[in-house]
Amino acid sequence: MASDTDRQLNLNFLTSKVEGSHRLMRAVSDVEVNEPHAKITIVGVGQVGMAAAFSITTQGLASELALVDVVADKLKGEMMDLQHGLAFLKPTRIRADTDYAISKGSVICVVTAGVRQKEGESRRNLVQRNVEIFKKIIPQLVKYSPNTILLIVSNPVDILAYVAWKISGLPKHRVIGSGTMLDSSRMRFLLSERFQIAPQNCHGYILGEHGDSSVAVWSGVNVAGTHLKDICPKAGEKDDPENWEQIHQDVINSAYEIIRLKGYTSWAIGTMVASLCSAILRNQRLVYALSTLATGFHGIDQEVYLSLPCVIGEHGITHILNQNITDAEKEKLCQGANDLRSIIDGIKF
Repeated sequence: MASDTDRQLNLNFLTSKVEGSHRLMRAVSDVEVNEPHAKITIVGVGQVGMAAAFSITTQGLASELALVDVVADKLKGEMMDLQHGLAFLKPTRIRADTDYAISKGSVICVVTAGVRQKEGESRRNLVQRNVEIFKKIIPQLVKYSPNTILLIVSNPVDILAYVAWKISGLPKHRVIGSGTMLDSSRMRFLLSERFQIAPQNCHGYILGEHGDSSVAVWSGVNVAGTHLKDICPKAGEKDDPENWEQIHQDVINSAYEIIRLKGYTSWAIGTMVASLCSAILRNQRLVYALSTLATGFHGIDQEVYLSLPCVIGEHGITHILNQNITDAEKEKLCQGANDLRSIIDGIKF
């Protein structure tokens, strides 16, 4: 058993690891102060990764934020740029490295790395190139953080979330794709523009693929508790005189339009990632449209990841809502599942 003298020597050593700290303060505990607590790792410091990092930092969600990328200079520069604003924010330890060992002990690992979608390019065209990248990333994250929750943001997100689940060996509830959470947010914003009220009072989900085959669940849209179908019975249908379906088409086209205008999407998805991390770290039990294993829901018999309304908290996805949707909406979901499965079948793992 260590003596009091040995313990004090150890405390002095721990304190003196920070240059000059032994002259500023005296250790009274042998607790390792660098042990991570609410730690988040972000892989990929491109526009999306840094928008997520900025949102997480400014909201004070993490006690430690680790950044990982293959481009060392940009990685260091982004780390320094964030660190220099910490005096104005809640304390967060920000570190960065090309070595995945820096991610050790992460509660959440956010993956934004991958080949960027080009103007006019569908998310599905990105598949095999990004699968090869995931083969390198995912095993390293699980190696250093075996109890982590993987949050996949890279596109095509549904396929890559499925790939991450297969590669990682983690249970399905701890491998989550950002899915149509952002699509649903875009829908709520566009609804709010039509009604001229706040997006928070417009409720609705876009489910299925985060892409061109997504399904707008018009049967469930409500505004401050009033169902849209009660006042616009044909909303979302082909013969709808008010053409509400145009909102869904605008959601589908919005990413392509933003990429055309500024070259990439970043801020909305960065904010979305921070909201997801908050729900996990604070066990908020929020319901979001997230990409998860959809087998057995709404007649889907394929093994695919698709977005469904999910309850998310500290253990990841704990429940999926049995949403009451129409037969036409179910048919679209099943068709999207079949299309995605055909792509998955062509992947070389």
